[in-house]
Amino acid sequence: MGNKKTEVFVNLTKKDTVVALDEKILPGSLVFDSLNPFPGYYHELPTDASSMYIYMVLDAQYPLEDILRATQCIEKEYDWNFDAGKAYITIGTTNLNAIRVRHLPELDMVEKIQEAYAKQGIKFLMTKKHKGKLEAEVKIVKFLILEELAEGIYLNSDDHTFAYIEIPKYLSPEAFTKVAMDVKYNWDGHEFDAASASFYKEGKLYEVVRIRSDKMDVDYLSSIKKLYADKIR
Repeated sequence: MGNKKTEVFVNLTKKDTVVALDEKILPGSLVFDSLNPFPGYYHELPTDASSMYIYMVLDAQYPLEDILRATQCIEKEYDWNFDAGKAYITIGTTNLNAIRVRHLPELDMVEKIQEAYAKQGIKFLMTKKHKGKLEAEVKIVKFLILEELAEGIYLNSDDHTFAYIEIPKYLSPEAFTKVAMDVKYNWDGHEFDAASASFYKEGKLYEVVRIRSDKMDVDYLSSIKKLYADKIR
């Protein structure tokens, strides 16, 4: 018998440093590359297309079901293997809607994917320009299949470098940053990156921390979970 698997609707919020791409994109469009998607996980930086996190900025707010429907149509029509989620990006006082894509076989795929979405009626922002490195707050919404390893501890079934641990209560962005720093200062185990998240499961909303690491056993995750619980007042 394996561990129980559940499909959940996940909301993830994190800080990111992004830079606008000038090449290999739909001409005139605004596309960001994440320079360091996991700032707490220092030895892993994007080095090739498959490890890059790309944000393709949209011209408007599209319902999630429109993004999902378009993505499914693209997957049926083309033999492409990439992961897509809806993203909301805040840079200063500017709010942008985007599609976050990762696991690209090659960077040249970005323009092709944009063109495929455009055929499905999903249009991209073509006027606003951003230069240099930019600090952004990013919220991502998507569906995942999680495998429950132990009570309150879940592993991403499709990517075992991601896990989710339950925390006792919701934390505002400011409170989460404070607690996460407190946890880091008191942690002497294998490094990991953490982000604030929540997901719906069986009619209930769970507050969780997304953990990114290459060490994902129950003891390791249980220790992190206990430390977070201890630091949350």
